[in-house]
Amino acid sequence: MENLVYAIILLPLAGFLFNGFFGKKLPKNFVGGVATAVVFASFLIAVSLFLKFEADSQPVIIRAFEWFRVNGVQVNFGFQIDQLSLMMIMIITGIGSLIHLYSIGYMHEDDGFYKFFAYLNLFIFMMLLLVMGSNYLILFIGWEGVGLCSYLLIGFWYKNKEYGAAARKAFIMNRIGDLGMIIGILMIAAQTNAVDYLSVAQNSGKFELDSTVIIFITASLFIGAMGKSAQIPLFTWLPDAMAGPTPVSALIHAATMVTAGIYLVVRSNFLFSLAPTTMDAILFIGLLTALVAAFIGLRQNDIKKVLAYSTVSQLGFMFVAVGVGAYTTAMFHLMTHAFFKALLFLGSGSVIHAMSGEQDMRFMGGLRRKIPITHITFLIGTLAISGFPFLSGMISKDEILTNTFARSPIIWGVLFAIAAMTATYMFRAYYLTFHGEFRGSKEQEHHLHESPLNMTLPLIVLAILTVIGGFINLPHFIGHGNYAKLADWLKIIYVYDVELSEVPFNTEMILLGLTVLMFVVVWFLVRNTYLNKKKMALADEKYTGWERLSNRKLYLDELNNVTFVKFIEGLGVGGNMFDKGVLKRFVDYIGIGAEDSGRAAKRLQNGNVENYVLIMSLAVGIILIVNFILQ
Repeated sequence: MENLVYAIILLPLAGFLFNGFFGKKLPKNFVGGVATAVVFASFLIAVSLFLKFEADSQPVIIRAFEWFRVNGVQVNFGFQIDQLSLMMIMIITGIGSLIHLYSIGYMHEDDGFYKFFAYLNLFIFMMLLLVMGSNYLILFIGWEGVGLCSYLLIGFWYKNKEYGAAARKAFIMNRIGDLGMIIGILMIAAQTNAVDYLSVAQNSGKFELDSTVIIFITASLFIGAMGKSAQIPLFTWLPDAMAGPTPVSALIHAATMVTAGIYLVVRSNFLFSLAPTTMDAILFIGLLTALVAAFIGLRQNDIKKVLAYSTVSQLGFMFVAVGVGAYTTAMFHLMTHAFFKALLFLGSGSVIHAMSGEQDMRFMGGLRRKIPITHITFLIGTLAISGFPFLSGMISKDEILTNTFARSPIIWGVLFAIAAMTATYMFRAYYLTFHGEFRGSKEQEHHLHESPLNMTLPLIVLAILTVIGGFINLPHFIGHGNYAKLADWLKIIYVYDVELSEVPFNTEMILLGLTVLMFVVVWFLVRNTYLNKKKMALADEKYTGWERLSNRKLYLDELNNVTFVKFIEGLGVGGNMFDKGVLKRFVDYIGIGAEDSGRAAKRLQNGNVENYVLIMSLAVGIILIVNFILQ
């Protein structure tokens, strides 16, 4: 197993080094093939490990070497293979290999083709390091590594200044969260004399329930999760990150990196379960984030921005699940979301590819006949996220709704409204893009075509996963729990039992019926509005009322700009004025004084021996006179 684990993580690193050093001189298909092959090989190895692992298997720790010792605390560089890490590895490498394959066609004409695949391989390596590390410090290395890769890939088309600004925004906002995370890790080390997961879990019993220390530690870790997983107030970077190539949006900002915060909380369940106050805060922030992002998504016209705000909203759903203690439900939705959101992003990329780079849905329409495979697969993704019965998205989201109803019907009501908004903006995007008359230019219409096989094949595979993925963790009432495989698979990683309130069977059936009814009603209303009545999306300046607030993203970017950016820029200007007006002048005066004293000394030190003898004689005379007076 040790060699297999090393192979999983080193293969993507080898692909990064190979393409980084030699890719520029090699054929593009070969470069893309190598990058895809190493990730797919890691996936196959992960599957082989998964087949050997049992639900009750204990974690396997593979120690590479002793890293360092501080105050008697030994920190090893190693990897932990257990049920949670295996699940994440298969998601990262499985979806990652599909996106690599898709990228061969999508990026084929780009001059930086080899760099793009080198960056993708480096990202996979860093993401694997994040989820496979056996302690918090290795996780933090991967955490920072994926942040760096995100910066490189968002700003990949660096000649566009706006894309560079989006990359910097993502990097800086993530650093804010990362500061909280490193503080949390240092506190864990100080309190438990350990940073590896197993030791910290064993020592977690020393913390008192909801004590100040455990609240501080978990809140610090959650601040890191807020940055990486785009929760209020650190979420505005993710929609701007759509500046990167579409495969980047699918891999980093839908399926993998943004879910790292969920992984961190679930991995640290032995800490968060001891901090109900922090859990309540997670629940509230997740709920607020899901609501705000869903509202903004209602009137976005850029197809990728719609999906971006949808991602933020769905991450909010996952944190709500975590907040009520439903860790397995959060991981279930993480997995299904990876399937259908990667499908939707890649589908949008196929649309953009067919539209010669156009992303505005107001200039699309009628594409279902021109790109039928993209249309069918995008429709499957839309149905899944909107709540079509027995598709993966509906099953995992309904599980979250049921768990929240057990906690509070009010929370369930808010989440139910958010789910209705989700279905609304997704069906709006679907009908504006694929139905009605084509609204683009004649040249765009002339060049409309279906994407090549290396782009459509990943869409088909992801569509299949979207259809069948929910059966991995069917509702408990089907087969009386015999089919709840994911819950059985992950239960061993939870150190403390989390008692979730159960909803009576009849109530659960009513909630399920309401979810299905909501889906049907929303579908009918949106279809009637955008297909039958042929309503079109308006120009940005023509929106009024709540639609304007949604279209302008609640003016959050402007608020951040006034509240933080301008303030920090003002501090910079003030600091620059202080530097030039005070510090620089002070230093200049020191120099001027030195020059003046030098000139004065120069008149005395002129090399004339007679002057030196005269000065010495006068000095001796003055000393004798003073001495005589004092006596």
